[in-house]
Amino acid sequence: MPGIRAPSNYSEEPPRHPALKINAKEPFNAEPPRQALVSSYVTPTELFYKRNHGPIPVVDDIERYSVSVVGLIEKPRELFMKDILNLPKYNVTATLQCAGNRRTAMSKTRTVKGVGWDVSALGNAIWGGAKLADVLELVGIPKCTSVTPAGGKHVEFVSVDKCKEENGGPYKASIPLIQATNPEADVLLAYEMNGETLNRDHGYPLRVVVPGVIGARSVKWLDTINIDSQVCQGFFMQKDYKMFPPSVNWDNIDWSTRRPQMDFPVQSAICSLEDVNVGRNGKIAIKGYAVSGGGRGIERVDISTDGGKTWKEASRYQKPGTQYIADDDKSDKWAWVLFEAEADVNSNTVIVAKAVDTAANVQPEKVEDVWNLRGILNTSWHRVLVQVRHSSM
Repeated sequence: MPGIRAPSNYSEEPPRHPALKINAKEPFNAEPPRQALVSSYVTPTELFYKRNHGPIPVVDDIERYSVSVVGLIEKPRELFMKDILNLPKYNVTATLQCAGNRRTAMSKTRTVKGVGWDVSALGNAIWGGAKLADVLELVGIPKCTSVTPAGGKHVEFVSVDKCKEENGGPYKASIPLIQATNPEADVLLAYEMNGETLNRDHGYPLRVVVPGVIGARSVKWLDTINIDSQVCQGFFMQKDYKMFPPSVNWDNIDWSTRRPQMDFPVQSAICSLEDVNVGRNGKIAIKGYAVSGGGRGIERVDISTDGGKTWKEASRYQKPGTQYIADDDKSDKWAWVLFEAEADVNSNTVIVAKAVDTAANVQPEKVEDVWNLRGILNTSWHRVLVQVRHSSM
């Protein structure tokens, strides 16, 4: 494609922050230490998790870079960056989360297939760009359209990125047209992240951001927008990122029996403590994040300091100094909340967190109940062990 290319090897990778925990080198997949997540409401770009399926594309000439809008529409069009930049700019604070977040813990129950992630395969950023609803109006699709006159019901995003799962073809995914054309869904073609131009790892020069939905649908390095009558038939929509019951294994799996995962379920994790902690008895700070998909806010975060026998509520906040009220206009509906609690710990114990969203969805207690062969959507109660070393004084 003019102006941008997908390298055939990993010799042109961008620099990365040394604090990132690398889960796979080629393609590069990494997450920050969990403590870094709770140090700020907006995740610093360099500490935002990196999820890739191939070498990072290289922009050779931004003036020649364009996105093709094609498919079941009346006026297909080539859009250059200047066309996107001419549209109204919106800033949307949204948490992106990999569907495989907390996969490593699920794998301890029974082995699963996929990149091993701890609790930090997510981040919260301020994304700047044009609303996809405005972009699609440029090709004659009005706001809040569920089907085009030619029968288009889905918006497929095709990347410049090439990956082995597509046999060397491009990464792709789709969302329903009604979501793409609804301005309230806040789907963006983003060119900024945290007030700066997107960096290469996060999709420079242009990426899709689909708030409230698993990160796999927020396609980076956008090449083509295709209006289609059916859901994207790409690998990551048809043969991955689907939620199967614990009884399904690699011998009896039938991918066609499940829909592609879109919204992510309610999730939380403790980030101020590691899986196993050794310390002195006394007060302990419990901090973490809670987030739900589909724009649902967090109604409550429950903390237990006795392995789940008794509970108390943690305080929740987004922006410092502003009270967080789920579903309030001043709250960021697509973003996580951070939580805090304090506990007196005098003996060895398991500290647990579970979140409840505004639809009263609650995290399941046991990872065994949500185990699936691809290890996605581990939203079970998050547990950390605290071992108290009594002072000899």
